[in-house]
Amino acid sequence: MSARVQVVTDSTAGLSTHEVLRHPLTVVPLQVVIGGTSYDDGATSADAVAEALKTFMPVSTSRPAPQTFADTYAACAADGAEAVVSIHLSGDMSGTFEAAMIGAKESPIPVRVVDSRSLGMGLGFPVLAAAAAASAGQDAAAVEAAARATMKFTSAYFYVDTLEYLRRGGRIGAAQALFGTALAVKPLLTISGGRIVPLEKVRTSSRAIARLADIAVQRAGDTPVQLAVHHLSSLEKAQSLADDLANRLPKAEEIVLREVGAVIGAHVGPGLLAVVVSPR
Repeated sequence: MSARVQVVTDSTAGLSTHEVLRHPLTVVPLQVVIGGTSYDDGATSADAVAEALKTFMPVSTSRPAPQTFADTYAACAADGAEAVVSIHLSGDMSGTFEAAMIGAKESPIPVRVVDSRSLGMGLGFPVLAAAAAASAGQDAAAVEAAARATMKFTSAYFYVDTLEYLRRGGRIGAAQALFGTALAVKPLLTISGGRIVPLEKVRTSSRAIARLADIAVQRAGDTPVQLAVHHLSSLEKAQSLADDLANRLPKAEEIVLREVGAVIGAHVGPGLLAVVVSPR
């Protein structure tokens, strides 16, 4: 039997196929354009994006069209949903939230559109909380509230080798990009108010990664949390970081270790390491 409420999100949440299939959950892909060819996020690998960036091949991204969201909401209604809660990456980083808002106006059933003010599992954890509420038969208001409760206490911290890719894509300002341009200075960043902002400067990459772990441990404290470690073309370092966090945070659930998708990869560049800390 179909759930009363369907949850819709976008591909930047980075959810696994298993997570999507076990919930009343639909994922709308963003697009990545590599050398003039457009792909749905997930149809090409983040590694392909990383290689393109390294060789200076043009790489860009685009949001889904509002009509794509309108069609998605109509399909949810046709499958028996009575309402939709549509949760997306930060509206300050992408026009996806705006496109969902426009598409919702054409929906045959009520749609609540939520700006997660984050991305990656910073979006994914609130989406999963909402989907669990929908699976339990809760109404749209309760499903939205579950997402917002998780959003409120979810934090994302990350390290990049360079801020150049974020600057090129307009995800961080030129003045902020200067934060990480000094010789041998490695930037740590966070998401605050839906925007990527500098957090700290560290002298070497190894110290930056160690500091990233320290920040995540401090944020988690002594409470049960969900953790995700993201990376782009840095699996070994990501695994090491995840192992360190598992040892230092025994109350944490199994840590999600996941490479970011092509769209996020296009803006952060190879070498990304990120930690998302979310309440349980």
